[in-house]
Amino acid sequence: MLEITPELLLQAYRIGVFPMGERRDDPKLYWLDPRLRAVLPLDGFHLPKRLARTVRNGLFEVSADTAFTDTMRACAEPRPGHPESWINDPILDLYGELFARGHAHSIECRRNGGLVGGLYGVSVGAAFFGESMFSRERDASKVALAHLVLRLRLGGYRLLDTQFITSHLAQFGTVEITRADYRRRLADAIAIKAQFYGEVAPDALTGFLQSSTQRS
Repeated sequence: MLEITPELLLQAYRIGVFPMGERRDDPKLYWLDPRLRAVLPLDGFHLPKRLARTVRNGLFEVSADTAFTDTMRACAEPRPGHPESWINDPILDLYGELFARGHAHSIECRRNGGLVGGLYGVSVGAAFFGESMFSRERDASKVALAHLVLRLRLGGYRLLDTQFITSHLAQFGTVEITRADYRRRLADAIAIKAQFYGEVAPDALTGFLQSSTQRS
């Protein structure tokens, strides 16, 4: 069996392929290359007005890259309707190494000092590949997604890949495209250098909320 290294993993993302585990306690990984791919157009992101108020009111303390491993482990926890997880130990190790190399990032939401929501993903060029998100309180993962989109827009990213479409993601503007279309967009994005923003100025957040809620 071919050993999956961080270098191989990054190369897989560059050609549109990504790994998953079968179960949390199963160490094997398999590659996916979906016929249809879900993407969230960064210039077409729309935020429901109620959620925009939650972001604006600062219910959660939002940070980036301060608890990457904890965020991954939280994403792997059982939750209603999803007792099993594809995030196994090899996934934790591989993506932890990508984070150490600056190719993976997390957004964390805290309340009263506790981690209550967040997401993580992989960054290559101007493409960001969203891997998983979690929420222990209402709207926490949605707030994390809004902050991710803001950081990607500020940093000059061109592509936000969400892999699969769900009703949760569709409300923000996520769409499905063909594999061929995805690969064209991916090739354009990874050829460009982008910057992942850790800190966001208050005026940037205000402008982002105004422009995003206008589409709701």
